[in-house]
Amino acid sequence: MNEIALKYGCNPNQKPSRIYMSDGSDLPLTVLNGKPGYINFLDALNAWQLVKELKEATGMVAVTSFKHVSPTSAAVGKPLSDALKKACFVDDVPELDQSPLACAYARARGTDRMCSFGDWVALSDECDEVTARLIAREVSDGVIAPGYTEEALAILKTKRKGGYNVVAIDPGYVPEEQETKQVFGITFQQGRNNFKIDEALLSNIVTENKELPQDAKIDLIVALITLKYTQSNSVCFAYDGQAVGVGAGQQSRIHCTRLAGSKADTFFLRQHPKTLNLPFRPDLGRPNRDNVIDGYINGNEEDVCAEGIWQNYFTSRPEPLTQEDKNAFLATFDGVALGSDAFFPFPDNIKRAKASGVKYIAQPGGSIRDDLVIAECDKNGMVMAFTGMRLFHH
Repeated sequence: MNEIALKYGCNPNQKPSRIYMSDGSDLPLTVLNGKPGYINFLDALNAWQLVKELKEATGMVAVTSFKHVSPTSAAVGKPLSDALKKACFVDDVPELDQSPLACAYARARGTDRMCSFGDWVALSDECDEVTARLIAREVSDGVIAPGYTEEALAILKTKRKGGYNVVAIDPGYVPEEQETKQVFGITFQQGRNNFKIDEALLSNIVTENKELPQDAKIDLIVALITLKYTQSNSVCFAYDGQAVGVGAGQQSRIHCTRLAGSKADTFFLRQHPKTLNLPFRPDLGRPNRDNVIDGYINGNEEDVCAEGIWQNYFTSRPEPLTQEDKNAFLATFDGVALGSDAFFPFPDNIKRAKASGVKYIAQPGGSIRDDLVIAECDKNGMVMAFTGMRLFHH
């Protein structure tokens, strides 16, 4: 198959729409189920590149959850703690620890569950039955992987009344070195961004503290590869093998850092004992629980603990999560990693990062205020590496 006709492009008025190989060769992918759309394929192909590179860089299976052409999270297949299993809604799956791929999926899908609602999933390895069962119970648009076991494919084909999008991609496919796209009828051409991200990129440590443990290196690699496929400007917080906060598409870098930091804080606070033990009504579905948890942690549109409101969500009135509770719990998380797709122009980003437990930073460097940024890191005992490589993605 060298062409797939699509229902429409980014919007229903953008017709006709298709994906195809300009040289007439066969597409390196196969639709096994469903009818993916234009944005689905944008997510799928960006997401596949991310997990493929993340596995190559770490040697571990990798999964990402994509939404509107940016990752909500990405993770490698590390085991989950009991608290993290509960926070990610997978504590009822005893077989989880038997599948590193399922662990990676649980982490990636469980990081920012609100943003992952209706996501596209990419798996670095063949989808197994446990991973398929986890995917099947979440609200999702589709999945791309190099293959699927018979049991996994059968499970996924039952999702969304048989219409769930399942795509297989040739893991050996290598695109042309030059890539093109059109904007307003004008063709742009550039070399494909095949820059390799690995531990060697973290060797130029510019801070007084130069102790960069192996786990921190993995977290920084997770953050940087995630950023490589995130709409810029972007900043990524990572911890324990997963991206825990992605700030994408902001015009100001401090806004990227604030957004990523607030998402990381929310992720950590999902593991607070008060949050883990919220007395949800048994008829409240998973997506609604996500919304309520976010409101409980961040106090958004309504006070979910208020009289006359809590009854909609809980069997008994929960004790509020106070600012003192939040501060004390967040203070227990240290050693968070942070990556930035371009240099930090001011030390305010470092101050905000410190508030979310960041100790390890990787950024290109090259600002006229590098000395001030380094000084702020030194003040807080942080380790910062200059990668010398910008990772813009548009």
